[in-house]
Amino acid sequence: MGIKRFYDAHLMPRLITFACGQKGIEKRRREVIPLAEGRVFELGCGGGLNQALYDRAKVTDFAGIDPHPKLLDGTRERTRAMGFESDIREGVGEEIPFPDGSFDTAVCTYTLCSVQDPEKVLSELRRILKPQGKLLFLEHGKAPDAGVARWQKRIEPFWSPFAGGCHLTRSIGASLRGAGFEVEPFGQAYLESTPKALGWMEWGVARRAGA
Repeated sequence: MGIKRFYDAHLMPRLITFACGQKGIEKRRREVIPLAEGRVFELGCGGGLNQALYDRAKVTDFAGIDPHPKLLDGTRERTRAMGFESDIREGVGEEIPFPDGSFDTAVCTYTLCSVQDPEKVLSELRRILKPQGKLLFLEHGKAPDAGVARWQKRIEPFWSPFAGGCHLTRSIGASLRGAGFEVEPFGQAYLESTPKALGWMEWGVARRAGA
């Protein structure tokens, strides 16, 4: 196995999980994740960082996918410990392996930045939600400040291979609206103690437009 393949398979997922567990991100997770209810689907669940934040009184069962199989065993253990019925699989957001209208809530935290085709992923999330379902999101992406956005564009070609395909220049709210969601923002901010080019965050709830 080459160095890059070893890094991508073994080191990178753990480094990303560590980075996404920062105190500032954890604070925003606590604003979003407890709102999940009913049948819940989580995209990119392999890090297991959200598991302890779900409200056991609201969630009836849990499903999720992640492309990194080495991270899924820990997620399954945490989910069982929470007492949820679960269906956790290896997979990617461009092809979510669940039927239309399956879930009351979808959860996406620090994941859209690294998917191959964000438009397809958002289309899939919309598809698997029930008509009155909701998408809870906490994502980072393109900053609103022109100077910061320019630096994001410069850094991204070097940052992305190191950070598991993470993109810094993807719009968040605009992408959700373009995919047919109505967005209720909870907040927007730069992550504290992080370079601005890496730290723009948006979080809130999105619902299928016209539902």
